[in-house]
Amino acid sequence: MKLAVFALLMIFAGSAAAQSIYTPEKGTPERKAILDTLRVPVERELKQKIVFVADTFNVSGAWAFVSGSLQGPDGGSPDFSGTQYAEAMEAGAFDNNYFALLKKSGGRWKVTAYAIGCTDVCYLPWPQKYRAPKAIFPYVE
Repeated sequence: MKLAVFALLMIFAGSAAAQSIYTPEKGTPERKAILDTLRVPVERELKQKIVFVADTFNVSGAWAFVSGSLQGPDGGSPDFSGTQYAEAMEAGAFDNNYFALLKKSGGRWKVTAYAIGCTDVCYLPWPQKYRAPKAIFPYVE
């Protein structure tokens, strides 16, 4: 009986280990799908075209975490005037960054949460709040 339980535990442990973390290569359909999905709400909110520069791009199973800086199509910083971030930017309480958590469901990526301009680790509650794997985040407590 103990051997059967051990065998089952090893099978489940192997399945969990199979959910490795990887970074989709630039130009791949998966990377494009994830960033294009994120682009929709971010461009809608900022009312301008955005290019994502990804410093962290981790995918594991149905989850993706992406973070980095924002650029305009010309390579410069986006214009945050006229957005909810303008005041924070003027006060020096804004960093030109983004953090995003996406989940694949029904074969399509969906934005679970995102944040722009964080001056702290704003995604810290996300693993617990959304039951996302901690391993995809660059820092968790």
